[in-house]
Amino acid sequence: MKRLIPLFIALALPFISQLAFAQPAPGALNLNLESFTEPMQFSSSIGLLVAMSSISLAPFFLLSTTSFLRFAIVLGMIRNAVGTNQTPPNPVIISLALFLTIYVMTPTWLQVYDNAIQPYNNGAITQEQAIAAGIQPFRNFMLRYTREKDLALFIEFSKIPQVTDITEVPMFVVIPAFLISELKTAFQIGFLIFIPFVVIDLIVSNILLSLGMFMLSPVMISLPFKILLFVLVDGWNLIIRGLLSGFQ
Repeated sequence: MKRLIPLFIALALPFISQLAFAQPAPGALNLNLESFTEPMQFSSSIGLLVAMSSISLAPFFLLSTTSFLRFAIVLGMIRNAVGTNQTPPNPVIISLALFLTIYVMTPTWLQVYDNAIQPYNNGAITQEQAIAAGIQPFRNFMLRYTREKDLALFIEFSKIPQVTDITEVPMFVVIPAFLISELKTAFQIGFLIFIPFVVIDLIVSNILLSLGMFMLSPVMISLPFKILLFVLVDGWNLIIRGLLSGFQ
């Protein structure tokens, strides 16, 4: 029920706004047909209600429209490749991915503030213009890192009218194309990360077999060497540098 509350609020907003602004005389039915064609403007209380209900959608947009997905997957694969189980723990990985996302997405968020939020607060643009101007920086960011093949896949199945400008592609098409492009990129990076650690496991396994130590676990012996290799090459610096350079 908690997840359905924001949906009910969004569906009820047009009716609430009409009731909030209409002031008919007692016992009289006052229908203003022009109010249905004019752009809808929310009062401060309704705007506060919308803002509070949209907080529950913040994690969804964080995952689907930013670089957070790539960071979280790659950092999780590093832990699995080294074989340290729960070290670093999940909160550390999520925190690092979150702050890397803030670092990468700050220019985009500043564009949204300069082009949409600030002009709307100053009364220079309407709500519809502010929403369109706020979406555009996110669309440009996602299209920059979306593969043409993935974008063409969702355009084909969405059956939208043919677009001549890629910036006119609807957001419901851009977001899933961006997500699968990020998943592919993250798995490609993870594959390259796994290679040196798999080589260490193979070398240790062959040495143990040649010594006749069949009962000794190769993972227990190779773990210190994998940690040592990761520390000697300054692995965290290399991985973070590579992730950030991918968004330049």
